[in-house]
Amino acid sequence: MARDTEDRAAGTHKAERRQRGRSKKKPKETRTVRVHTGHEHNPNRHYANNRIKTTKYTVLSFLPKNLFEQFHRFANVYFVFIALLNFVPVVNAFQPELALAPVVFILSVTAIKDLWEDYRRHRSDTEINHMDCLVYTERRYVERFWKEVQVGDFIRLRCNEILPADVLLLSSSDPDRLCHLETATLDGETNLKQRQVVRSFFDLDCEFDPLKFNGIIECEKPNNDLNRFRGYILHRSGSRDALYKDNLLLRGCTVRNTEEAVGIVIYAGHETKAMLNNNGPRYKRSKLERQMNVHVFWCVVILLLMCLFAAIGHGLWVFQYGDKRPVFDVLSPEGAELSPVVAAVYLFLTLIIVFQVLIPISLFVSIEIVKVCQVFFIHQDQDLYDEDSDSRLQCRALNITEDLGQTQYVFSDKTGTLTENKMVFRRCTVAGVEYSHDANARRLALYQEVDSEEEEVPPPGGSLRRDSSSSQQSSRVVLRSLSTKTHRRTGSRADAKRASILSKHTAFSSPMEKDVTPDPQLLDKVNECGGQMDFMRFHGQPVSQLPSDLADIMDFFMALTVCNTVVVSSPNQPRQKVRMRLESKSPVKTIEDFIKRFTPSRLTSGSSSSSSSSLATSRSSNRGCSGLLSSPSAESTLAKLQEEQAALGSAPPRYDGTPRSPEDGELRYEAESPDEAALVYAARAYKCSLVGRLPDQVTVELPHLGKLSFELLHTLGFDSTRKRMSVVVRHPLTDQITVYTKGADSVIMDLIKPPDTETSKGRRQKKLVLRTQNYLNLYAADGLRTLCIAKKVLSKEQYACWLQRHLEAETAIQGREELLFDSALRLETNLQLLGATGIEDRLQDGVPETIASLRQAGLQIWVLTGDKQETAVNVAYACKLLDPEEEILTLNADSHEACALLLEESLHYIQTKFLCSSSDQAAKAFLPNFAPFEVYPPSSSSPHSAAFTVHRLGLVIDGRTLAYALDQSLEDRFLAVARSCRSVLCCRSTPLQKSTVVKLVRNKLKVMTLAIGDGANDVSMIQVADVGVGISGQEGMQAVMASDFALPRFRYLQKLLLVHGHWSYSRLANMILFFFYKNAMFVALVFWYQFYCGFSGSAMIDQWYLIFFNLMFSAFPQLVTGTLDKDVSAETLQQLPQLYMSGQNSEEYKPYMFWMNMIDAFYQSLVCFFIPYFAYADSDVDVFTWGTPITTLALLTILVHLGIETRTWTWMNCLSISFSVSLFFTVSLCYNASCPSCFSPSNPYWSMQRLLQDPLFYLLCVLTPVAALLPRYFYRACQGTLFPSPVQVGRQLDKLPSETRRNILNLGGVEAGSAVRPVPHFLSLGTPSPEGPDENHQRTEELEFLPLVSWNVFIHIPQPLLCISEMEFRVCVF
Repeated sequence: MARDTEDRAAGTHKAERRQRGRSKKKPKETRTVRVHTGHEHNPNRHYANNRIKTTKYTVLSFLPKNLFEQFHRFANVYFVFIALLNFVPVVNAFQPELALAPVVFILSVTAIKDLWEDYRRHRSDTEINHMDCLVYTERRYVERFWKEVQVGDFIRLRCNEILPADVLLLSSSDPDRLCHLETATLDGETNLKQRQVVRSFFDLDCEFDPLKFNGIIECEKPNNDLNRFRGYILHRSGSRDALYKDNLLLRGCTVRNTEEAVGIVIYAGHETKAMLNNNGPRYKRSKLERQMNVHVFWCVVILLLMCLFAAIGHGLWVFQYGDKRPVFDVLSPEGAELSPVVAAVYLFLTLIIVFQVLIPISLFVSIEIVKVCQVFFIHQDQDLYDEDSDSRLQCRALNITEDLGQTQYVFSDKTGTLTENKMVFRRCTVAGVEYSHDANARRLALYQEVDSEEEEVPPPGGSLRRDSSSSQQSSRVVLRSLSTKTHRRTGSRADAKRASILSKHTAFSSPMEKDVTPDPQLLDKVNECGGQMDFMRFHGQPVSQLPSDLADIMDFFMALTVCNTVVVSSPNQPRQKVRMRLESKSPVKTIEDFIKRFTPSRLTSGSSSSSSSSLATSRSSNRGCSGLLSSPSAESTLAKLQEEQAALGSAPPRYDGTPRSPEDGELRYEAESPDEAALVYAARAYKCSLVGRLPDQVTVELPHLGKLSFELLHTLGFDSTRKRMSVVVRHPLTDQITVYTKGADSVIMDLIKPPDTETSKGRRQKKLVLRTQNYLNLYAADGLRTLCIAKKVLSKEQYACWLQRHLEAETAIQGREELLFDSALRLETNLQLLGATGIEDRLQDGVPETIASLRQAGLQIWVLTGDKQETAVNVAYACKLLDPEEEILTLNADSHEACALLLEESLHYIQTKFLCSSSDQAAKAFLPNFAPFEVYPPSSSSPHSAAFTVHRLGLVIDGRTLAYALDQSLEDRFLAVARSCRSVLCCRSTPLQKSTVVKLVRNKLKVMTLAIGDGANDVSMIQVADVGVGISGQEGMQAVMASDFALPRFRYLQKLLLVHGHWSYSRLANMILFFFYKNAMFVALVFWYQFYCGFSGSAMIDQWYLIFFNLMFSAFPQLVTGTLDKDVSAETLQQLPQLYMSGQNSEEYKPYMFWMNMIDAFYQSLVCFFIPYFAYADSDVDVFTWGTPITTLALLTILVHLGIETRTWTWMNCLSISFSVSLFFTVSLCYNASCPSCFSPSNPYWSMQRLLQDPLFYLLCVLTPVAALLPRYFYRACQGTLFPSPVQVGRQLDKLPSETRRNILNLGGVEAGSAVRPVPHFLSLGTPSPEGPDENHQRTEELEFLPLVSWNVFIHIPQPLLCISEMEFRVCVF
């Protein structure tokens, strides 16, 4: 025993020396994990432990660290500097302690919020760190806290237990050496995942003993890629076993359906993949915040100018006295007289303190409060709650809610975002024969939602096709107007609800998806084929004599059944795997396995399929547990393989002729994608059922043949680059090594073996390919998702040659993905086409209406999909992305030069057809320089000042052409074409192309972008966009976790943008402008006083009022208004989507509005200053008795000003204003009564009490606000009456009786039938009008508002929304 231990130690040291020798040659880029059993110091102690600490602070570091973080905001640094400056005696203006109060309050509120959040994180960390798990130490498993687990520890996992770290699976109680995981906490997917024991330990028939583990684990360094794990185990013998992601159990997952499992910790604590992916909410700066920061800078400039002006004035005032200083002159601290220059400098610093209120200290905190309240009310909106999925909107980024109201471009995925992602088998073609499945189509029609109120769109006649002048056949420009039937793919809500209940435990298993009605003709052929094969098997005839068409049919359904990763579940015990093992074996993973597997002498007995309940249970009574079995190296057996390949024979077929009894119940299929589930359910409809899946075996049930066991040799999974997946199996009837492949038709058709037309079989194969391609085009024209099915038969020599290179790729760490990719490419060539399938993906409910509404709102919608071009175009017509009446530009090119030519021709066509008679400025935009790009100009004096106009064009471009168009030399031309089109459809696009397109449009056009998707392939696009929206659909939660907002359905995007986005932007824009106005107005009062006090920095307002005016007395009403104000009702905003354009054009917050508010603030301050000044002129009141009324009048004026700007009054508004006034008078009365000499020589004693006894004070409280606000009120009245904005029109509609308003809005869906008169430019929609052959290209659709007087209310109706004349409208409505 001791000798064995020494041998193992010596072997381990040799392996370590070899590893160290390799590490000296190049920098170490891997992690080495050694065993830790508790007897000695952990050799992996330099790696992170398993303690989780997500808190940012400790007791000692909280105050300095939190202050440091808050001082990253420049405004906080500024205010602290001002407060500290007030401690300097020469320049101080207020009591130092009092001057600190506002900034301390703001910093304290933020600090308390951060402290509470950090405390919650601390409690969560403590709870997690003190969870229990079983760790191997001192020759037994003992309970330890999670925080005590270290890298290299062996841990035992039990059913329903959460994984404490990233663990390499070494043993499982499952007889198939599997461990089932639920990964919902990582990716949101509810279907179970299978993880496999490492190959070396697959055949272990005894309890795993950690003391006998003698390998060294070499793996990649910690990273956040959940779908990748590379490494190998270096055994004592020097052999390696490759490690994959299927061997790694990730922290946070839950063990299901597995009694016990044992593994070794690879990554712990913050190095686990789950923690590396836990980045928290992302911080984004909104467009409005960026604009606000510019105006904060201008406030600083204004502040400096005011201080400089006053300082110069003070210096001149001191200079005029010369040597005769006034008796009230303030001396220096040393008692010397100050020179005019020094006095001016001191006063400059003093006035910075006095005028500090001009910079809104509470603005940033107020904005955060308002945004949190807005998010709360958005969450409470019941219209954004989806009853079917029991989910509602989630807001993951609190600081960009206003960006929802300024979005200009929407980039959307198709599958799962616009569609249900419920794949339903619709039809197929096998061996060149098409099977329409009419009965299945009638079944699907039962799920369609009947909408009797919706009118059918009549098919437009005529089409226009224009070929490119280029002689190249690889590129073309197609301009067409297609008539496409509208596909209703939305099922009824009741059916969806039932499906949700029935498929509670299984994804992609609603009755609509799984209850496929077979085609009678194809079903008869399948039964005929099964019968003939059974006859041949019974009489010992080779199955290869089966007719080619029948053989293709059977291979087609075998491929549908086998070529997938579907897990079979038992219906009686949900989520329990069905085991149909007919022969005990391990998968072919080495050359030795290949030799043993394919020699006639290989005879093994079956093993029990019952599951072991404990790792301690002996797996076999015939074999002892003397040690671990290590796989010999592949290199040592190549010679043996060459010698024995001549003796390779066929093993007896493995089958069980007894069909599955009805008592077994209906099996459940747990698929990772809806496409896989749809094909497996379709095969089951033809009695080709998948009944069991193991790591090395797939069991199917075929008609007349019963259960057959396919030996699963390899699975080449699907990836977005290859766009296909393959399985390598050993056929149970022919004993041939067969490769089944399924994938996108654009890829599979290029991999088909060229047929030999000189033979009848070759001619048949050529005809099959041509017919299949024609049917694929028909399927795509019907909007179906197409997949091709193919096969390939390998000789044993071919397989052995491929296997050798594949094993080398599997055991590599560096560049493993590239090597495996090349290995798959070598295998998937010269395929034999079997057939193709058409799968229907239904549109989500309300998608066409949502897209139509968003387009009316001025949003440019781009759909970026990986689907085939014909399929994507058809779905685009169905969801109203493309209009049958608009021309379509189709760009397909096979080279960079062809793409450049297409773009040039497209630009020329657009210029000649749409811009031939436009202004020179618009025409010049398409010149080669393509600059500048201005789709949404900030403001203009004429409707034609925009550099680009969106025309009635649609653009369709495929992935290959898009790759060329995104080249730096062509991207400007591509943008010039794309932004001139109403809709853009990018087909066959990769995830990288999606993010590149979004980034290009955002950076080049300087527009606000929104990306929406539901899958992992949409994550990069969502993260690049200004606003990312994830759909919590069928493909997990990866898109949701990367998004800023999460929606249950695409249709909720309409209300999120048009209503909540509009409200959020309008509220915050007006609140920010009000903040600037309020602060400037109050500061200007003190500035005017400087003209009467020798610019000395004195103030007639008590310092308590100066400090707390913005913080207490005027803060609450604007918070309420910023949270609850609604300029237009939700109903009107949704029925008049054009109102959304006010946010796109920043009409609520333009630069001139800031300056207009500043001018108005200075005017109102003049009124509030000079009316009391003249009222109290020549009186004996003291300075505070005169300054207190000014403060009161300023407060009343500001509150009435807020009332004028408030669009929706609620009891909260009234209460907040009343509270502010009451608070001011209460504080004033208490302060004036209790503090006669708090700050000598100031004496505000009894000031407010005396004012309340003076009638003149009440008269001033009435006259001054009226005089100050009269110009603003007059401007608002004239604006709403004479030249109203569209938003004001919508507000006037809201004032009408509900029935009248409803009648007007209901007329909005009818086409305009009368001529449109010229209208002001600010009402332009920027889209062309469909009227007139020539005028159509020169003017844009515009909203015309007809002033109609009724009930003394001006009503303005958008003319294009009416189909009747003004006279008829009067009769109809009134």
